[in-house]
Amino acid sequence: MENFVINGQRLLSGTVNISGAKNAILPIMTATILASGKFELSNVPKLLDIRSMTELLQHLGAKVHLADGVLSINTTTLNQIEAPYELVNKMRASIWVLGPLLARFKKAIVSFPGGCAIGTRPVDLHLKAMHALGAEMRVEAGNIIAECPGGLKGATIEFPFISVGASANAIMAATLAIGKSIIKNIALEPEIDSLITFLIQMGAKIEKKNINDVEVIGVPELIPTNMKMIPDRIEAGTLLLAAAITKSPLTITNCDPIHLKALMDRMERSGCKFIVKEDTITLNPAMNIMPVDLITETYPGFPTDLQAQFMAYMCLSEGESQIEETIFPDRFMHVAELNRLGANISVKGGIATIKGVEELSGAKVVATDLRASAALVLAGLAAKGKTTISEIHHIDRGYEKIEKKLNGVGADIVRFKSK
Repeated sequence: MENFVINGQRLLSGTVNISGAKNAILPIMTATILASGKFELSNVPKLLDIRSMTELLQHLGAKVHLADGVLSINTTTLNQIEAPYELVNKMRASIWVLGPLLARFKKAIVSFPGGCAIGTRPVDLHLKAMHALGAEMRVEAGNIIAECPGGLKGATIEFPFISVGASANAIMAATLAIGKSIIKNIALEPEIDSLITFLIQMGAKIEKKNINDVEVIGVPELIPTNMKMIPDRIEAGTLLLAAAITKSPLTITNCDPIHLKALMDRMERSGCKFIVKEDTITLNPAMNIMPVDLITETYPGFPTDLQAQFMAYMCLSEGESQIEETIFPDRFMHVAELNRLGANISVKGGIATIKGVEELSGAKVVATDLRASAALVLAGLAAKGKTTISEIHHIDRGYEKIEKKLNGVGADIVRFKSK
């Protein structure tokens, strides 16, 4: 088991380059199933989730290789339609193979997915979308079995609420369906826009009819393409908050400031200031952190994937703040661990109340999920003394060598293996 030891209260300074976006890369990896041939995705970091998706694609018969930030995928030999439990249970994003497999091979067998333990994440909307497109669905022994012997048929799909995962699956499946599909109330996340761009480059006919609806005209086949992956807005936000919580100036590059507007708005309310250029953000931190309330929302609202990190930041504010989690109401497992570091946080009815303290103190804590682990790293950077974080495999799912990036700008983080 690997751990972090963080010697806190070190000032950060310098520049950090942001990696490609995990949440954009994963659906694009599954989209390669839709066509036979060779793809190249650039700006791809080495992450556990990308490794897990690589293993799944390889099981399906694809040849996948990552070197120097370039992910090569050859789907010419892809010939399997079953995504087994031992591979799918590693992350919930595995459900994204359902639509592409069904669209290309007219049958898919996909185990129910796993991933972070932050509350129930049903796949009902994914299944309803496939059913609307004409698939026959059943569940056997923990597997989703979907079939469409005559191919998928264009349909109107209206999601009752926004789901990033279901939006991606429906759009991918509709690209090879016969006829026209209208998909209403899709997610607006940049990662969905990136997927649509990739599919259009593959030859898909997709057009946004208004801000939340897309029209997809099915085509007989798609072709391989190459694309550079968009920057990771969650990594960018995490690093900005790392600078803010340590009251350090920091510059991040290879980012898209538009994707970070919701976070930057709240950080400005706390007293931070920014210098923004085309793909660069420089943070001037607040010396006196003001409390800021927020509610997590789908994009362009405040992202749930930055909720834990922002909470860590608010632990050192000069007053009381509240954070309401509306996307995953159970996503507060980091609260107990932050309190171990001296924070004063209480949770009731999906709302966390944070009473700012003068100082955090190092302690032994446990990472419980991907973003919770990032919050503990931030708190450890600001805490007095030594903080030890165990179960850091969670953070490796979504951050490429975060300790090296932070050490490069002045942090003191050591990764070590315990017996």
